[in-house]
Amino acid sequence: MAPLADPRSPIVTRPVLVLRPPPGDAATATRLIEAGLQPIRLPLFAATPLEWRRPDGSFDALLLTSANAVRHAGPGLAALCDLPVVAVGAATADAARAAGLTVAVVGGGDAETASALARARGWLRMLRLAGRERIPLADVTDVPVYGADPVPLPPGALAVAAGAVALLHSPRAARRFAALIDRDTVDRTAVRIAALSPAVAAAAGEGWACAPSADRPTDAALVALAARLAIDRSGRGGDKAGHG
Repeated sequence: MAPLADPRSPIVTRPVLVLRPPPGDAATATRLIEAGLQPIRLPLFAATPLEWRRPDGSFDALLLTSANAVRHAGPGLAALCDLPVVAVGAATADAARAAGLTVAVVGGGDAETASALARARGWLRMLRLAGRERIPLADVTDVPVYGADPVPLPPGALAVAAGAVALLHSPRAARRFAALIDRDTVDRTAVRIAALSPAVAAAAGEGWACAPSADRPTDAALVALAARLAIDRSGRGGDKAGHG
C-alpha cells in the first residue's frame, strides 16, 4: 500500500495552458477557475467562416460535431431548419437551439457515437456542417463552414509551458503544440499534457512528463483531468503524476 500523503506537505498548483480557439477557450478557462486553477489562454488557432451553401439532395438529419460550425455558419443556417439536429454534445446542442434549430439527439461527446445514434433512428442520409480540417465519417456528407487558421506566435511564446499542464483538444492542436515546444527548446519532460482522447495524446508524440487522456471526450472531463495533474503535494513540484 502506498504511504498516505503528509497533510502538512505544501501544495503546489501548476498553471494550465488553454490552447483551443476562442470562444471555446473562455469556457474552458472558466471551468478551470471554478476548479481553483490558474488558466493561461494561448490559442494556437483562430476560427474563420467560409462561404458555403446547402448541397443538392435530401437529408434525414443535420449532424453537428462542433459548436463552431453553428457559430460560423451564418445566414445559410436558416436553410437547414427543416432537419432534426444530431449534436455531438451538450455545448453543441445549446448552440444549435440558440440558433433556432431543433435538437433531436444529443451524444456523449464524440462524433462517431453521435452518428451511430442517428443511424439507430433510421437517419442514414446525414449532412454535417464541419470545419475545413476534420475527420471524415462514413456515409456523412460534409460541408465545410469554417476554417481554423494558425495564430502566429513569436519565438519564446511557449516558454510558459515549462512546469505547466497543457490541455490538448485535437490531434492538430497536439501536433502544433509539440512543434512549437521544440521550436522554443522547452524541455518536454517539464510539461504535463492532458489530452481529450488517446488519439490526441498520440498526436503529441513522446517525451512528456505525462500524457494521460480524459475518461470521456468532453471539455468538463478534460478539466477534471487537468485538476488532478496540476496539483502537487510533494512541495518539490516533481513529476509523479503517472503516464496514462
